[in-house]
Amino acid sequence: MTDPIYNDPDFVQFYDIENQDGRADFDYCMRLARDGGSVLDLGCGTGQLAAEMAMGCSVTGVDPASAMLDIARHRPGGDKVDWVMADARTVRVGRRFDLVLLTGHAFQVFLTQEDQRAVLRTIAEHLAPGGRFLFDTRNPAVEAWLEWTPQRSERMVQHPSLGTVRAWYDADHDAATGVVTYSTFYEIPRGRPVLGAESKIAFPEKNSLAGMLDEAGMVVEQWLGGWQGEPYTDTSAEIIPVGRLR
Repeated sequence: MTDPIYNDPDFVQFYDIENQDGRADFDYCMRLARDGGSVLDLGCGTGQLAAEMAMGCSVTGVDPASAMLDIARHRPGGDKVDWVMADARTVRVGRRFDLVLLTGHAFQVFLTQEDQRAVLRTIAEHLAPGGRFLFDTRNPAVEAWLEWTPQRSERMVQHPSLGTVRAWYDADHDAATGVVTYSTFYEIPRGRPVLGAESKIAFPEKNSLAGMLDEAGMVVEQWLGGWQGEPYTDTSAEIIPVGRLR
């Protein structure tokens, strides 16, 4: 993927700042990996989860964005992770893992069912017998994009060197495809140009995911609706399948 919010260092510098609130997803994944073993973290981003898991597991982190991996390699614990720059649709690292993850809504950057099936095949190809998989995607029924307007999404971001930065989103939902096109903006102080970048994400439905997982040879043991382990309902914010090979 060539999305600038993941590839452009000007945007990547905000990634960890914008994603520092809450650890429920980290804590859930850490519990799945608590017995040690091996972990494949697909779409690992700046490597926060992978580096933390590497304190007790053998971890491989995969991401297509060099700017993200540059941060991952230099974070505490980053030297314990095997970092791979590759696309989750096509990567094959030549081994199988006890746990395969794709968190942070990374599944949603794959816009077509063809791409989504390719990612699920990657997960299946890397699962060890008895291994578990987990990924998350936003529930389209909740229509999260309605909150991604300039008025509703405006926030002040505290950057360690740039100071207070005003940030906001703007989004448009294509009902025919289910794809949301959204723009991310950062207004940096002292008269610097506003940073802006456009991104696209998909909102696949649970029934569609269930069919594709079955095609990929995987069984869902639990459908979660959030990171506290609550079961999925039609009004859950998240769709989180947890399962194994058939």
